[in-house]
Amino acid sequence: MAAYKYTAVSKDGKKVTGVIEGFNELDAVAKIKESYSIVLQISEAQEKGKAASFLSMDIGGNKLNDKAFTLMCSQFAVILRAGISITRTVELIAEKMTDKPLKRILEQVAKDVEAGRSLSTSFAERGGKMLPVTFLETIRAGEEAGSLDTAFDSVSKHYAKQSKMKGKVRGAMIYPAFVLAIAVVVVIVLMVRVVPTFTAIFEGYDAELPFMTQLLIAISDFFRKYILYIVAIVAALVLGFKLYGNTEDGRINLAKLQLKLPVLGNIGNLNAASQFANTMAMMLQAGLPMTKAVTITSRVLSNYHISQQVGKITAKLEEGQTLGRSLRDAACLPDIMVDMAAVGEESGELAQTLTMTAEYYDTELEQATADALAKLEPTIMVFLAVVAGFIVISIYMAMFSMYSVM
Repeated sequence: MAAYKYTAVSKDGKKVTGVIEGFNELDAVAKIKESYSIVLQISEAQEKGKAASFLSMDIGGNKLNDKAFTLMCSQFAVILRAGISITRTVELIAEKMTDKPLKRILEQVAKDVEAGRSLSTSFAERGGKMLPVTFLETIRAGEEAGSLDTAFDSVSKHYAKQSKMKGKVRGAMIYPAFVLAIAVVVVIVLMVRVVPTFTAIFEGYDAELPFMTQLLIAISDFFRKYILYIVAIVAALVLGFKLYGNTEDGRINLAKLQLKLPVLGNIGNLNAASQFANTMAMMLQAGLPMTKAVTITSRVLSNYHISQQVGKITAKLEEGQTLGRSLRDAACLPDIMVDMAAVGEESGELAQTLTMTAEYYDTELEQATADALAKLEPTIMVFLAVVAGFIVISIYMAMFSMYSVM
């Protein structure tokens, strides 16, 4: 996906500039026109150097807080249903908002709405890249249909579910890696600090040390001599991994690799199916046409490879091909997901079918995550037990050898 610089004209006649990502120039123009009626100029942004791109990454300054955002949507739904005007609603929520980025956006939106601008347009312009495109499109559709409270309620439920599932998936992937990293650090400390203490004691005796003890001492000596080189190599590998992941080919290849990993690959596929079904169902229920719903859905998929493949099927849909056939040709989502989409399309109940399919994949994802943790935790414990056992046995065997010559 490439980055494009653009100049456009907003609905109130103001000239705006920005940068947007798209699969190609036509896709970028389509995304821009979702917020601005006229596109004056568009050109592909020059790619930054790899090191510069890595160093300029945003480190969470304006990152969306999922809990605060979900609460905000819920507050909009409740207050609007109470019959309070949209202007006053935005002001009330802005006053009570504790999340600084969202508070800043809401304060700007309140001024825009009071001046007569539409809520969806103001959110699109003030939110920038921070607010999800699914939120913007659902609010736009709800505003046009005169059911803003329903739109906010739908978004609130959707993102509450997505936040819950995201937390489970993140836990399945991060927790084992964190525990393993701590285990590695503990082992290194033992090898560099603890084992040398016993080695100094062993060297004071003439007894021949067992092979396991000699191997332990050799490993300890290796870590002591080359620990700085090891740290430097690991840091270089992490940096190289980050830089490679910032390239187009790198993002695609790493996304493909993620789907092929044992245990975690299945979670990635289930998560993609859950995200696709949930988002498509919400977009279709909001009244968006099929092609636009697919385009928006492709942008929220967390796996970059699947996101690209889904984004490319819009061209086939515009040519008259069905959603089920297009997804089957793309071969990026599970077969059940594709079959259910085809059935829903043929029956004319695609949104309802996708909603039921989303519930199925949410359950499958939750179960797969629990199974992954159940498998990974014992594996890590066994690894730690083997390492600790090797160190203890090596030391005790050396001590027995010392006693035999005393």
